Amino acid sequence: MRHAKEILIRARRQIVGDRIGNNPSMFKGEGYDFIELREYVSGDDIRHIDWNVTAKLQRPYVKVFREERELSVVTVAMVGGAMHFGTDTFKIEKAAEAVALVGYSAVGNGDLFTHYTFQETMLHEIRGTKKHFAVTMSVEEMMKTPLIGHRADYSVMARTLSKRLRRKSLIVLIGDFFEIPPLKLLAKQHEVVAIIVRDSFEEKPKSLGFGTLQDPQTGQTLEGDFNAKRMEHYAQKIHEHDTALFAHLRSCGIRFVKLYTHTNTSVTLRRLFEGRA
Repeated sequence: MRHAKEILIRARRQIVGDRIGNNPSMFKGEGYDFIELREYVSGDDIRHIDWNVTAKLQRPYVKVFREERELSVVTVAMVGGAMHFGTDTFKIEKAAEAVALVGYSAVGNGDLFTHYTFQETMLHEIRGTKKHFAVTMSVEEMMKTPLIGHRADYSVMARTLSKRLRRKSLIVLIGDFFEIPPLKLLAKQHEVVAIIVRDSFEEKPKSLGFGTLQDPQTGQTLEGDFNAKRMEHYAQKIHEHDTALFAHLRSCGIRFVKLYTHTNTSVTLRRLFEGRA
C-alpha cells in the first residue's frame, strides 16, 4: 500500500499541472463580481488592468471587483473494511487521492476546505481552513485508520453532518457505497456529490474455484466452490444494487461518478465536476 506522502505528492503535481494548463480548479466557486472600471492608482493589482479600455483612453484603467463569499468544500471519507481491497490499487488509496485532489483544488481556489472520516462513528474532523496542511492531515489520518473489522455507517454520517454543517456546502462523499445511504435531508441542506470507489473485480469477478473468503468488515468466512456460475450470480446482485443506488442518488439530486482503482483519479473527478459524469 502506498504511503500518504506519495499520494499527496502525486495529487499536488496533478493540480499544479492543471494550473499550468490554465485550468486552476475542478469546480467553480462564487469568485468575484465585477462592479466598475476606474483609473489606475499606485498599488492596484496590474492583473486587473483592462487593456482594451486603457488603449482607447491612453490612460490605465482597472476593473473593480466585489469579493463574494467563498465556497465551502467538505470531503467525507467512508472507510470500512471493504476499502482494504484492490487488484491494481487499494480502494482506500484511491479515496485518499480523491480527497487530496479535491482539497488542493479547493485551497488553490481560495475556498474553505473541511474533511471528515467516518466508520461506525465519526473518527476525524479537519475543520474549515484555506491552508494546505489540512489536506495533508486529512490524507494521513485516512491512510493510518484501521480498516479490517470495521464498517462505514452512512446513516451515522448523514445524521452527524446534518447537525454539524451550519453553512451551505459542497459535500464530496467518497466510499464504495455497498449500502444505499439515506441522503435526502443532507442533499436538501447542501450540494452533495458522490464518488463511488470500486475495483472492477468486485463488479465482474472471475471464477476462483474452491477456497475460503473472509468478509473484511465482519470477519466471517465463507467456504465453497466459487465457480463461474456463482460469480455470475454475485455480479448480478451487484448490478441490481447499483441500479437501486443510482436511482436513489438521482432522486436526491446527487451527481455521482464511479472511480475505479485502475483509472486516472484526476480525469474521473473532472468529469464529475464539469457535469459529464
